[in-house]
Amino acid sequence: MSDLTLYHCPGTRSTGTLWLLEEMGAEYTLETINVRAGRSAEYLKINPSGKVPAIRHKGQTLGELSAISLYLCDVFPEAGLAPALDDPKRAQHYFWHVYRPGVMEPAMISKGQGWKAEPGMIGWGELDDVVKRVDETLTQSDYLLGDSFSASDICAGGAVSWMVAFGMIEPTPAIKAYLERLQSRKAYRRMLEIDAELAPKA
Repeated sequence: MSDLTLYHCPGTRSTGTLWLLEEMGAEYTLETINVRAGRSAEYLKINPSGKVPAIRHKGQTLGELSAISLYLCDVFPEAGLAPALDDPKRAQHYFWHVYRPGVMEPAMISKGQGWKAEPGMIGWGELDDVVKRVDETLTQSDYLLGDSFSASDICAGGAVSWMVAFGMIEPTPAIKAYLERLQSRKAYRRMLEIDAELAPKA
């Protein structure tokens, strides 16, 4: 039995953590949680928000996709999915992990729901601004942190993939090529296979 457990529901944000663990080659136990069926009292003990992903590692539990990604990168540094502490790219590693839940997702949801707010009262901008920033980054390099794939591409890149899949944005040539690179990865394909196997159960 592994000392690392992922609580996962197919087709949700937890696919990002599943993909990350597959990239890391980490040994883990997978627990399927049907969050669409409602919040169970048992799972609320693991993650009080009732959402996925969540992990249990060495007796500790942790929720939130970005927090889990940052944590696992530190637990498994040998996977090479995060810049070293003294690497100048480490700052951007933090940036993209915070940018996803703090800017990308609110921009996606606000556009989808038609929310309107005074720009000075919110911490995110328009979805067009998000696309512009991602596109400018990928026009200069193959991945968000440069020429090498990293956990930032799973975390923030995964959100870009959702935007395109749900027709929220029209991918630029740079973004389209980027998503093709991500989706050609062995661990990404393995994540899809696992989700397909679990889908009838969740």
